Amino acid sequence: MGAFEQMTMSDGAAIAVYHAQPAGARRGGLVLVQEIFGVTGHIRDLAEEYAADGYEVLAPALFDREHPGFEAGYDADGLARGVELARQVHPFDLSLADVQTCVDALKAEGPVFVVGYCYGGSVAWFAATRMTGVAAASGYYGSMVPAAADEVPKVPVILHFGRHDHGIPMEGVEKVIAADHPKATVYVYEAGHGFNSDRRKDYHEASSELAKQRTLELFEALGG
Repeated sequence: MGAFEQMTMSDGAAIAVYHAQPAGARRGGLVLVQEIFGVTGHIRDLAEEYAADGYEVLAPALFDREHPGFEAGYDADGLARGVELARQVHPFDLSLADVQTCVDALKAEGPVFVVGYCYGGSVAWFAATRMTGVAAASGYYGSMVPAAADEVPKVPVILHFGRHDHGIPMEGVEKVIAADHPKATVYVYEAGHGFNSDRRKDYHEASSELAKQRTLELFEALGG
């Protein structure tokens, strides 16, 4: 089982990072980026799943400076606080810097991958377009991706969107598809936002399983 550890970030702040060790032979490092709800039980469960697949996982608590230990429920109050932190209180560039720090901490021992969900799905896109030391990335329903569709991925990245996601209209997804970046692949599922989480009303098991399969296949193709 993984556990929270304190890690010093590039600005000198110490934040909590959930660290899960790989089961069996280590396939690579993986930075798992949270939803706006924090490093919740769902995110920790995902970390354990990827560790069982052979990855050493770091999942940074990105909002720890502003709200230590933040872990919201999927209700209206939790959503409101998560949106406030993500869009008003916490600088997005700081999230990118924290993920870069985690990538740097893992890269000495082999390839490092990034996977993110919701808020983290956007971070995963920028991991592919802006960060160093990343072998590949997989981003789930990142709402900031369509507005940044002109950014060019430096490494392979796959993006997962739900056709019935009311927060990310298909026009935006189609803009990403139309950009036709050679290193980006966009998948659209017959599901809504948050389809990967069995804690959410939009959970869609078939889509979740297929997206995970595609994610692992990408990582394995790049040395993971």
